[in-house]
Amino acid sequence: MNNSADGFVYLVKRNKVMFVNVNPVPHQAIHKWPENEKPREKLVNIGATALSDAELLAILLHTGHKSKSALELAKEILRLANNNLSELGKINVKQLQKLRGMGYAKAVTVMAAMELARRRQAGSIDKKTVINNGSDAALFFKPMLADQYHETFYVMFLSNANKVLHYRCISSGGMTSTIVDPKIIFREALEAHATKLLLCHNHPSGSLRPSQADIRITHKIKDLGQLFDIDVLDHIIVSETGYYSLVEEGII
Repeated sequence: MNNSADGFVYLVKRNKVMFVNVNPVPHQAIHKWPENEKPREKLVNIGATALSDAELLAILLHTGHKSKSALELAKEILRLANNNLSELGKINVKQLQKLRGMGYAKAVTVMAAMELARRRQAGSIDKKTVINNGSDAALFFKPMLADQYHETFYVMFLSNANKVLHYRCISSGGMTSTIVDPKIIFREALEAHATKLLLCHNHPSGSLRPSQADIRITHKIKDLGQLFDIDVLDHIIVSETGYYSLVEEGII
């Protein structure tokens, strides 16, 4: 019996050479699976809730690779995110493309699905048009900001009755800071006829404590607001672990 470089063992038996494949195909394409095991068919027949995260992700991927099925590729993606969907929301296209069989189109599809999930969660909260406290504001912004891997600063523009007129991303920066221009905030506030503002940004590090820069920009915007008779209700910091209200903590 001799090994060869082509993945076969040459087995000599009774003067006959037999070829035995010692590297069988490690997977079977999903379309060859029994109907009741295929992710798409399972979703249609018994509902999406019956599928695992990997099976749902495999449906998005559509195909795998010659060495792995879509389900196996989906499991690799989840392992890359420590089997945590919140962590998956932080992964970018280049990171996904490092996986064998994960091309540009598949990576973009996964990222688009994660963004739709964020917007769906934020959209359901958007129906709550009155913000009464920091907890309401955190509930509103956390779906959009908690799993961002860079710092992003939002402003919510409100009426005198605390009704949300609209909200906008003012700036987006690096891992530890972002530049905020108060002129942009108050120009938009005047155009929207807002009488109140609520500030919110995320801390990708997970820490909820405000930096000195966070406190300074809050006081600067609050002081400028007095010139326009626009009140700054609060400044909320959000992360995966919760939220921090500068008003509730007595900082402003």
